[in-house]
Amino acid sequence: MDMGIAGKRALVCASSKGLGKGCAEALAAEGVDLVLNARTVGPLEETAQKIRDTYGVKVIAVAADITSEEGRAKVLAAAGHVDILVTNAGGPPPGVWSDWDREDFVKALDANMLTPIALMKALLPAMIDQGWGRVVNITSQSVKSPIAALGLSNAARAGLTGYVAGTSRQVAPSGVVINNLLPGIHATDRAVSLDSGVAKAQGISMEQAIETRSAGIPARRYGTAGEFGATCAFMCSQYAGYMIGQNILLDGGSMNATM
Repeated sequence: MDMGIAGKRALVCASSKGLGKGCAEALAAEGVDLVLNARTVGPLEETAQKIRDTYGVKVIAVAADITSEEGRAKVLAAAGHVDILVTNAGGPPPGVWSDWDREDFVKALDANMLTPIALMKALLPAMIDQGWGRVVNITSQSVKSPIAALGLSNAARAGLTGYVAGTSRQVAPSGVVINNLLPGIHATDRAVSLDSGVAKAQGISMEQAIETRSAGIPARRYGTAGEFGATCAFMCSQYAGYMIGQNILLDGGSMNATM
């Protein structure tokens, strides 16, 4: 299937590894030029060069903290015109309600709600002017089914979801499509972090923690960055123009719901 986005330009945040990298690779496979962002120079440059060599697209790598005002300014200045925006940022640490103070919530909101909003505010006007644009916000399955230990993430990502619900419908008449992509557990560093916490808390091995978590997923496995990226690429494609303000769940069937 030709996604119809060859020659477009995409900004993909937190894309040196994990789900962001999966999205970047899938877009590159469709002929999309990329602006990649992450905090650490080494892994970012390595990913950028691998994508250049594999797919032959133009790739700009910008090492910066996208959750800071200075970092966003640096990334946006380097990016220039952008047709596709994929927002992404690492989730806040797990815990319980008594662990979190106001500063913890402010940090979570900055990373997982206010940063995507700031990027959209900066890039949507040009998309509207040209009559075409795509935004995919990588959020979490916790938006649909909150996870008790991820209260910081639940709160921040739910706020972003509400913002997108309204904004997506305001910009849709101009050919700009905004949706959210909600991952369940995938084989990334985030999964390693969560499984390590479970293993430590329960006094079990990492292998046992992974086996236990996988048993609760109808697909009986973790998702891969590759299949996540392919879903993202479709949501950025010419075929997604009638998909407005949706929350697309990719969780192996973990959430049992009819809607």
